[in-house]
Amino acid sequence: MSTDNLTVVLAHGAWADGSSWEKVVSALESAGVCTIAAQLPLTSLDDDVAALDRTIEHVEGPVVLAGHAYAGAVIAASRAANVRALVYVAALAPDEGETVADILGRVAPHPAAPALAPDAHGLIWLPDEAFPAAFAQDATSEEQTYLRAVQQPISVACITVPVGRPLWKDVPAWFLIAQNDRMIPVENQRFMAERMGATVSVHAVDHVPLLTAPTVVADVLLDVVEKVGGNHG
Repeated sequence: MSTDNLTVVLAHGAWADGSSWEKVVSALESAGVCTIAAQLPLTSLDDDVAALDRTIEHVEGPVVLAGHAYAGAVIAASRAANVRALVYVAALAPDEGETVADILGRVAPHPAAPALAPDAHGLIWLPDEAFPAAFAQDATSEEQTYLRAVQQPISVACITVPVGRPLWKDVPAWFLIAQNDRMIPVENQRFMAERMGATVSVHAVDHVPLLTAPTVVADVLLDVVEKVGGNHG
């Protein structure tokens, strides 16, 4: 299969939007790989999967689907027929019958991880101090300020619904483990990656390497594109 018609579709996590992938998009496009960053409403898991699948509907040809953090659950719930591989970037991978909250809470949190609780509308906001302390400790102060300013809260309905059969049981998966992640402990990432039988790469990066180490993320994605689609020229 030629990679000429292969598209990478990126799904963002909680407290972010599609622009969080900006540096990775630039790197992939510079390498000649068509890339789309989906916009998820973060209003419920079903809403997010529907938004992702609507994005994929606009793609002709095969897709490599990548998800960051919470979006690991979203990409695994896609039923788009043209998905050829999944890539988890410090992401969550609940198994059938589990919720995102289940898998997130299976190990003790990092000491710097924030305490989270929904507001009166059922939305979970990341505390301001968590951006430099845990979410993006390797980012510049300007980047941390921007992340805080534009954060998109996530609904409780996104993380409390049991998932169906995850797509990683049917298509090959890759997992970028973030060793310095303070939001999803590294031992939890290892557990999920091993359980799904993913091809693993481990990097000394924080929770948002798509922002703080975009070359690392882009290189992983380019390697997947090569393996799924053959040599790109």
